[in-house]
Amino acid sequence: MLSKDITYRKEEVWNRLRNTKRKTINTIHKIWQVVTWLLVTAVVLLAIALVGVRVLGYQVYTVLSSSMEPAYHTGSLLYVKQVAPDEIQVGTPITFVLEGDTVATHRVVEVVEAPEEPGVRYYRTKGDANHAVDGGMVHEKNVLGVPRFSIPGLGYVAAYIQSPGGKYVTIAVCTLILLLTFLPDLLFGDKKEENDPQTGNGTLK
Repeated sequence: MLSKDITYRKEEVWNRLRNTKRKTINTIHKIWQVVTWLLVTAVVLLAIALVGVRVLGYQVYTVLSSSMEPAYHTGSLLYVKQVAPDEIQVGTPITFVLEGDTVATHRVVEVVEAPEEPGVRYYRTKGDANHAVDGGMVHEKNVLGVPRFSIPGLGYVAAYIQSPGGKYVTIAVCTLILLLTFLPDLLFGDKKEENDPQTGNGTLK
């Protein structure tokens, strides 16, 4: 009787250990899946915000100065869409090319049609936070479009990703996500039960 009782208790202990191990593995697996899902979602949303919107006709620019505060904060990501020149009126913010490749976003304070160029418009602009109007007029051909909306702070992320160091970090994050996606199958997907030599009860390895 004593031998059978001891054997029964051993079996009970092994069963409890096995169930505890299973629960622990299942919990780790679920946490792993949630973390992976959050990372994948964040990367997908970031990709849409930086690249995907171009499919809809938006151009994306980072706000580098405070000249348009509080409408557009420094570090914001600005989404600009092309419009017809006659849609731009006094009070419309426009994104345009200055000298060279410099791009700026200021608000139109005056629309002028030059007599020497019939049908062609020029725009006088001013930053909301600036005290004086801009020195030169903006030719309509230099207008890239009108800002439709902005996301504060995301411009810093975009600028970092485009930097040399940011590119390496981006590659590392994408590699990590791939590992998080496929590693659980290798770790948890094929759990075989092996019999304990003393009790014959299955144990997880």
